[in-house]
Parts: sequence; C-alpha cells; structure tokens
Amino acid sequence: MRRKGYGRDRGLSARMALTTFLLGLLYVAVFIVLIQLFNFGLLFVIVLMGGLLLVQLWTSDKLALRAAGAKIVERDEAPDLHDMVERLCAMADLPKPRIAVIDTDVPNAFATGRTPKHSAVAVTTGLWNRLEPQEVEGVLAHELSHIGNRDVTIMTIASFFAMLAAILTRFGLYAGMFGGGRSRDSGGTPVWLIMFLVSIVVYALSWVLMMAISRYREYAADRGSALITGSPEHLMSALQKIASRMMQIPQRDLREVEGMNAFFIIPASAKSMTAELFATHPPLEKRLAALAEIAREMGRPVAV
Repeated sequence: MRRKGYGRDRGLSARMALTTFLLGLLYVAVFIVLIQLFNFGLLFVIVLMGGLLLVQLWTSDKLALRAAGAKIVERDEAPDLHDMVERLCAMADLPKPRIAVIDTDVPNAFATGRTPKHSAVAVTTGLWNRLEPQEVEGVLAHELSHIGNRDVTIMTIASFFAMLAAILTRFGLYAGMFGGGRSRDSGGTPVWLIMFLVSIVVYALSWVLMMAISRYREYAADRGSALITGSPEHLMSALQKIASRMMQIPQRDLREVEGMNAFFIIPASAKSMTAELFATHPPLEKRLAALAEIAREMGRPVAV
C-alpha cells in the first residue's frame, strides 16, 4: 500500500512556507547590505555560497553519522531492523535507506541524507531494546517521513545560509573596525557599528525562524508516521516512553549525544524543551495532542 504525502497539512504547510520566505528575505537583505557597504562582487557571493552549500549537502550524512557514533549495519547484523525498514519503505513508496545503529542506552533515532536515494536512518540500542516493535515502527516511520519530505536538505540549506550570513556579517564587521571605519559620508555612523547591530539582529532572527521551521517539520513527520503506519497511537506511546526514559538517563550520557538534538526524534536534554521559541522540537504535550487529533480523524482508539 502506498501512502503519499508524508503528512502534508495545509495549515502546517502554509506556516512552513511563510517562515521559510521570511528566513530567505532576511538573508537577501543581509547580502544587499553587505554588497552596498563593502562592494562585494555579486559573482563572489554566488560562487562562495554555491561551493560551500554543495560541500555541506554532499557530506551532511557522513558528518551526522560520524558525530553520533553510528555504525552502518548490514542485514546479517540486524535482520529484524532491516525487515522493519523495508516494510515501511514499501508502504511509504521510498527507497530503502542505509541503516545504522548507535551503541548507547539513550533511546532515540534520527534520519540524515540529502535525498531519499542518499539517506540513512540510525537507531540507538536503547530504543530498539526498550520499545515494543509497533512503537519502533512508529519512530522509524517518523524518520522516513523526514526523508520523504527532504527535511534534512531543507534544514541544511537553512542552517547554511544562517552560517554564511554570520560569516559575511562578521567579515564586514572586522573590515569596518580595522579598515577605517566610517560610512561613505564623512562623519557618518561607523560601518563597524552598523555591522555589529546587523549581526545581532541577523543571528537572533535567523535562529528563531530556523527553530520554527524545525518544529513545523517535526509535526509534519509525526503526521507522516501516522499515515504510513495507520496507527498514530504507537508513535504517541513511543514518544512518551522515550521522554520518560530520558529523565532516568545520567546527565553525563545525555551530554555525549546532546549535539545531535536537532536530529533526534526527542531532544536528549530536558532543558532543550523548556523555551519553545528557541527549541528544535515542539513540546511533547503539543505533539501528543496533534497525534491524538489525527487518531480521531482516522477513527483510531486513543487512550485518555
């Protein structure tokens, strides 16, 4: 059975589109300011942007797997995991990704890769050992939805432009501070001060917008999991178990994987979920409420 859409929702899609547009508008404004103030050649900016973006896209999966300490496993090493992923891929009409395992008791999973044909799904031993098979399927379907929606590519591009804007803004700041420092009009506002203020605004706005995009895509992947498996209650149960188990994991172990929070299905740190505006993931209660609504739409039983 093929389940297209991977969780598309008109309202959610509209919010993601608006947020992405605002993020792009912010970066365009930054580049215009830089070009006007420092006479950066447009060709230079395009070549620099294109080259760095290609490198980041082509290496994102390898870097993510390496950072997480994930090991690619073949079928003979994890036959049940391979069977589960193959079955879900057939239902979602997706090519089978590479499968990796992370040897940690922290129960979690993530997906990476620039396209569905160049992707990987990683699960921790803690997730595989502590969740029921149907719950693991819900988690894997969530990660496959990320792949189907090309979320890794979207977030890589979004974070890349934020990084590039910060680099160029900082370059402009240093150029203004050590290059004479006045605007074209004698006695005007120092260029370095302008760039300092611009850098603060760019960093704050781009971070907030990127986090909003990340949260929207988590909602979409949750919905995709519900559509692929037909059982949103299994993902709900998995999310609750993962979050509950996180509270029992030693802080030392959580810190070891904290750098992967943006990738994981549940952040590996409770403090990552305290301030929603700056969080990579929506609060657990909001995700459960959204899944409960989907379950009601599908006529599935939901535990109160």
